[in-house]
Amino acid sequence: MRFAVIQFGGSNCDRDVQYVLSDVCGVDVDLVWYKERLLRPYDAVVLPGGFSYGDYLRAGAIAARTPVMDDVARHAAGGALVLGICNGAQILAETGLVPGVFTVNAYPKFICRWVHLRVENAASPFTSEFQKGDVIRIPIAHAEGRYVAPADTVGSLNTNDRIAFRFCDDGGGITGEANPNGAAENITGVLSRTGNVLAMMPHPERASEAVLGSTDGKKIFDSMIHHIEQKA
Repeated sequence: MRFAVIQFGGSNCDRDVQYVLSDVCGVDVDLVWYKERLLRPYDAVVLPGGFSYGDYLRAGAIAARTPVMDDVARHAAGGALVLGICNGAQILAETGLVPGVFTVNAYPKFICRWVHLRVENAASPFTSEFQKGDVIRIPIAHAEGRYVAPADTVGSLNTNDRIAFRFCDDGGGITGEANPNGAAENITGVLSRTGNVLAMMPHPERASEAVLGSTDGKKIFDSMIHHIEQKA
């Protein structure tokens, strides 16, 4: 089993993700510079957080138009897993691998703090280690993390169970007060139509060891690993 973590100019969570996957979860990981492309097959690809191209134009907009994203799209089209975290989620949305966009926070400032999420879909390759309705604790760190999509798109996401996570309070309530960035319907994790691509704004790699304050994020990586093992 081998994962690829894509590095763009401005990525700054790439080695954090590599560490969690290799040292905490025990899988082989390649750091892949975006100019090198995906030159070998991978079981999963992760687009990490950071500020690719300095968030010039829009967060993720330029990275989404690099040739390596053609490789990522082909990887996803073949049914393999793709996870986009924070800036990676913005890139996936800009590429069209998930619907909607992650744009400037309702109150336009950078937010870095712990939040609670409610697991809305526990049957995806990224969430099978959870139960639906679980409340988990994972940090966010973004200035452009507000999920926005047309009403019919949001309706389709609800109907087809493609919302992975929503911001909530510590009891699981979906409230305005628990929504740190003004995201539509508190949405912060979106699945592709085929379910093998997840774009999420919070940082699971920062909640993967007890010393960090939570191990809830590790279950996302564990879910991916178990899905790959079951397919093998």
